[in-house]
Amino acid sequence: MFLPVSPDGERLRRDDAPATSAAHPAPFRSRRQRGEGKIKTILFLLFFASVIFIGFRTVPAYVAEYQLADKMQESARFAVVTRQNEDQIRESIYKVIQDLEIPAKKEDIKITNTNNLVTIAIDYSVPVDLWFYQTEMHFSPSSANKSLF
Repeated sequence: MFLPVSPDGERLRRDDAPATSAAHPAPFRSRRQRGEGKIKTILFLLFFASVIFIGFRTVPAYVAEYQLADKMQESARFAVVTRQNEDQIRESIYKVIQDLEIPAKKEDIKITNTNNLVTIAIDYSVPVDLWFYQTEMHFSPSSANKSLF
C-alpha cells in the first residue's frame, strides 16, 4: 500500500494526509466553475457589440460635422478673395448641409462679411436614437478668414 510523503520527506498515515490547497489544486473541477468563462465571454461580446452599435449611430454625425467645418473654412478663404456677398456664401454652405443631410436651416447659418474679414458660424443638433436612449448631439462649427491686404 502506498502512503503519501510530506514535504519533509516523512511518510504520512492515511488520516495525516494534507487536504488540497491552493498550492495543490484538486485534480478535477466542480461543474459550477466550468461555465464561468462562458459568462465572461458573453458579457464581453455584449459590451463589444453595444460599443460597435453606438459607434455606428454617432460617428456619422461627427464625420458630417468635420466635412461641414472643412467646407466652411474653404468657403471663408475663397469669399475673401472673390468678394462674394453673404447670400452667395450662405447658398454654398447650405448646399453642403443638404448634401451631408445635416438637420439645419438656412437661417441657422450666421455670416459676417466685411472688406477684409469673413466669418461663418452655424449651430445645429443631430438627434441620435440608440433604441434604449434618445439624445441630441450639439455641434457649432465656425470659420473665419482675414484678407492679406
